[in-house]
Amino acid sequence: MRLRTILTALGLSSVFALGGCASTSTQTTPATASAPAYVETTQIFGDEVYSATTDAGYALPAIPINRVDKRFHRQIVSYETPEKAGTVIVNTRERFLYYILPGGKAVRYGIGVGKQGFAWAGEAYVAWKQEWPMWHPPKEMADRKPEVARYVEGGMGPGLTNPLGARAMYLFNDKGQDTLFRIHGSPEWASIGTAASSGCIRMINQDVIDLYSRVRPGRSSKVIVIQ
Repeated sequence: MRLRTILTALGLSSVFALGGCASTSTQTTPATASAPAYVETTQIFGDEVYSATTDAGYALPAIPINRVDKRFHRQIVSYETPEKAGTVIVNTRERFLYYILPGGKAVRYGIGVGKQGFAWAGEAYVAWKQEWPMWHPPKEMADRKPEVARYVEGGMGPGLTNPLGARAMYLFNDKGQDTLFRIHGSPEWASIGTAASSGCIRMINQDVIDLYSRVRPGRSSKVIVIQ
């Protein structure tokens, strides 16, 4: 069943438990930005940002970042765009997510893209975000993978094996409707830079924690998804 919930102050609680990505979405708006023709790296964050850490009582293991293509390590790049600082631009084809900084710069993160990640393109905003979210797989996934069917209604609790990882950001369109598109963490660090079998936009947990700290939910938190 496709979710088309209008986000209001009273209705927020009705969608707060939703954690999974659905497989289809028909509502799109034209994307207005694209990746620049040339991106120059000005700073690559050291391995220490991927070290083991404790977050909200959960012991996140260190990421063997040397086993991830260096293009997908967190870094500051030159990025010319007419979009204002604070905008998030997701380039699913190149497997990059850009958080726009002032002065023609951006923080670039590597991402993994699932089938659902290619199902939607356009403009949205982060309606709300959640630390260590519950995961409710869509019914379509449960039909393919009966072992996750028990989580459709009850949900999988937060934890190190939860497919949404340490953080999730939920994208709604300008009409206040859920796009069914998520930006979230993932314990599957090896999937970064790849087209995974399912999911929306996945990030290394340490990276999604960093992005989460920068993004402020609300209609001003513009997200542009380009294919």
